[in-house]
Amino acid sequence: MRVVLQRVSRARVTVDGRTTGEIGRGLMLLVGFAAGDDEEALVWMAGRVVGLRIFADDEGKMNRSVEEADGALLVVSQFTLYGDARKGRRPAFVDAARPEVAIPLYERFLEMLRATGRPVQTGEFGAMMEVELVNDGPVTLLLER
Repeated sequence: MRVVLQRVSRARVTVDGRTTGEIGRGLMLLVGFAAGDDEEALVWMAGRVVGLRIFADDEGKMNRSVEEADGALLVVSQFTLYGDARKGRRPAFVDAARPEVAIPLYERFLEMLRATGRPVQTGEFGAMMEVELVNDGPVTLLLER
């Protein structure tokens, strides 16, 4: 499982001109799944995302989690995180989970994030999405499990 996490001031996802998810301050997650991902990976990643101390405290130090900063989450499925571009000119996606595996993982991950009490918005799995965001920082991390 791979997640590109961005601390944002605001972010929005649209599909065919329709907004599917929008948040103010919080984290935007691009999430990709591999065929071997399991419940353990989801639990670890959900805990890591919500617990990372990457928001500024009163002294300006990254010392608060998204929960402590009262932030929201915008989660966007992104199978291309498993694109392998080491050979040739076209990336190979053989390591990305097929939709029949990835969709249940994605839905379970969303359940776990929602269970933390954070507001969670989403894109639309498998759709051509337009993602707009304003980085806060910028702070961008790659998490992998």
